[in-house]
Amino acid sequence: MEDMTQTLPFGSWPSPIAASDIAGNSPRLGDARFVGGDVWWAEGVAAERGRTAVLRASDGASVLPAPWSARSRVHEYGGGAWTAADDGALLFVEQSDQRVYLRTADAEPIPLTPAGTGMAFGDLVLAEGRLWAVRETQGATGAPRRDIVVIPLDGSAAEDASAIVSVVAGSDFVAYPAPRAGRLAWIAWDHPDMPWDAAELRVGRIESDGRVRRWTTLAGGRGVADGQDVSALQPEWAADDELLFVADPPAAPGGPARWNLRRARLDAAGGAVVEPLLPADADTGGPLWNLGTRWYARLEDGRIAAVQTNGRDRLVLVDPGTRAVTELETPLGQMLVKDVAGARLLLSGAGPRTPGGIWLLDVDARTFAPVRGGETDLDPAWMPEALPLSFPGPRGDVHSFAYPPTNPLTTGPEGDLPPYLVLVHGGPTAHVSGDLSLAVAYFTSRGIGVLDVNYGGSTGYGRAYRERLKGGWGVVDVEDVAAAARGIAEAGIADPARLAVRGGSAGGWTVLCAIADTDVFSAGISRYGVADLRMLVAETHDFEARYIDGLVGPLPEAEELYARRSPLSRPEALRTPLLILQGADDPVVPPSQSEALGDALAANGVPHAYLLFEGEAHGFRGREAIIRSFEAEVAFLGAVLGFETPVVPPLEIEGLSDPRGTV
Repeated sequence: MEDMTQTLPFGSWPSPIAASDIAGNSPRLGDARFVGGDVWWAEGVAAERGRTAVLRASDGASVLPAPWSARSRVHEYGGGAWTAADDGALLFVEQSDQRVYLRTADAEPIPLTPAGTGMAFGDLVLAEGRLWAVRETQGATGAPRRDIVVIPLDGSAAEDASAIVSVVAGSDFVAYPAPRAGRLAWIAWDHPDMPWDAAELRVGRIESDGRVRRWTTLAGGRGVADGQDVSALQPEWAADDELLFVADPPAAPGGPARWNLRRARLDAAGGAVVEPLLPADADTGGPLWNLGTRWYARLEDGRIAAVQTNGRDRLVLVDPGTRAVTELETPLGQMLVKDVAGARLLLSGAGPRTPGGIWLLDVDARTFAPVRGGETDLDPAWMPEALPLSFPGPRGDVHSFAYPPTNPLTTGPEGDLPPYLVLVHGGPTAHVSGDLSLAVAYFTSRGIGVLDVNYGGSTGYGRAYRERLKGGWGVVDVEDVAAAARGIAEAGIADPARLAVRGGSAGGWTVLCAIADTDVFSAGISRYGVADLRMLVAETHDFEARYIDGLVGPLPEAEELYARRSPLSRPEALRTPLLILQGADDPVVPPSQSEALGDALAANGVPHAYLLFEGEAHGFRGREAIIRSFEAEVAFLGAVLGFETPVVPPLEIEGLSDPRGTV
């Protein structure tokens, strides 16, 4: 058979994957749940500026039609923005005004909470005939207040805010309201902690007026495990006196600390006996950026399905009586539990050869099928398979996944090495699992390799790996990302002269520090990245207002450290070409940071481009922004790293004498 492959420079390979495919064929999927005999899920509609619709599997119809959008802004990142009754009644938080609405059948939604009060709601839970939620109230001055509330279902609170019952308050942050049999369980934490640092599991009696005034802390908190902090998450009742949850105390003094599944047996006096149910050198748990995130679920017969993470995820089934553990085979390498009904599970996730989607797993029948997503029309020959790689770093091994250039019709010139784009995830507590991604294939099909790095600070490897970054943000992450980049170059995988680095939000900060403090990278791409720590702390929202205390140090004591690490404080170090992508309505990293960064690069005469996307916030949701940002990235890399990009629109790069990437 005739060989149809052609030889072209790396980066200039023709590809069937367009940026519009990423916007249209990689839906942004949210919560999913069983509703009666159906499955409903939330999905971002890129063609409608990222509106979050709620759809049902039985007929593919939208349960929440335009212009309504189910999205909470509690903590800015939201979560738990909708729930539903078995009869099909939908309760949701409307994005535009943050009020809670009720929609029955095909009727117009009716409000359940008042307008113009500065309230936002999330973590909606319909339990025991009542609607529970986390409420965030923004006053004229000071930090927002948060409490767990009960919202009347009769609509009385739409005109009278006092009809909303404040069940428990007093903490800076609360999450996971879990009522049962006159008790309420929930998670609470205070500044300066984040929920993955130190969060308490509390249980209290609900008094006759609907409030909880006294409670017991069952797990978690500061210094509670031989002086070490403990994070407790996801309380769920197994019985009236039996509570499941995850927490990460060390297995032994000085030993590894992993989020493991635990059980608390409560007595009438409020005390409890806590025991591990699934001890393992793996995490069942993760960073609580979105309210309502779940890593396990209790089946109707008492068995528990749990996600365990050690770089990549696996799903296991544990019998609480015998403690027997069985692995449930799935093609997923990263997953979350969304809901349970009987022995059926709803999961979200992706795998090394499986696109992201929402999945239905029948634990007893061992059937596994997509509900939404999880499929692609693209020939698998165009999709790269991740290679797990670890490299030695200054403070220990650095874990990553490499995606080589993959194109069944094109190869690079013999003896040449490809450019590589090093990806830096956000958080910085996120983690990557080497899953199949159309966004990654967009680059690899063009002859650009991708290296996705789990630098120190990432979750998925235990508390010690996560806390490697403590006090060292802007140093440890940079060291690890640079070590991984050098590693693939030294291994003969990548061209050392054509390494680029790309990251968003916290990952964008690492990008900026890396191009300022190392000579490893020839180009950088910052998506709404942090450029100045002092500006971030002064302008960011309350959820992350003290986050930097742990990552760098508290103010005012660490003021000098903030200045020294911030790239904007030393603009003379910014000499690497940079593409800056920013949302105009970003409340987390305001545009002022990206604008100041662009000004500094212009003053230095450094080649750069700055694209501001109107109507976009922290993370691009609209179709136009998604398409333009990916096309701009390829055009920028071609212009700076020296390869033609003939099928993407031209990008104007200030200060570049020989721009490429034009049609």
